[in-house]
Amino acid sequence: MSDDSAWQRPGPGGELGPESAPPAVPPVGYSGPPPSDPPPADWRPPTYVQPPPPRQLAPQDVDKIEAQEKEARTLTYGVALVAAAVLVVLSCLLCSRVLF
Repeated sequence: MSDDSAWQRPGPGGELGPESAPPAVPPVGYSGPPPSDPPPADWRPPTYVQPPPPRQLAPQDVDKIEAQEKEARTLTYGVALVAAAVLVVLSCLLCSRVLF
């Protein structure tokens, strides 16, 4: 069967030639995955270096962590209050400029 046989015109009677016959229909349904062979027992490379055991984590001072979080929260609230005050002052200036 040539590459162009699918694009050829049918014969004079409208029948297809033996070269351009449609391909066979595959069976309906799923027949499952193809069979596979298990890998050989020694398929992994040998391991020569053993990693060291994990180290101990440093002890944590929970009271110190809580104090630092409280200081950070206070600083964050302070910065937010200053920013809000600046925005209020600016909006008052802009509104007074529009009104007067």
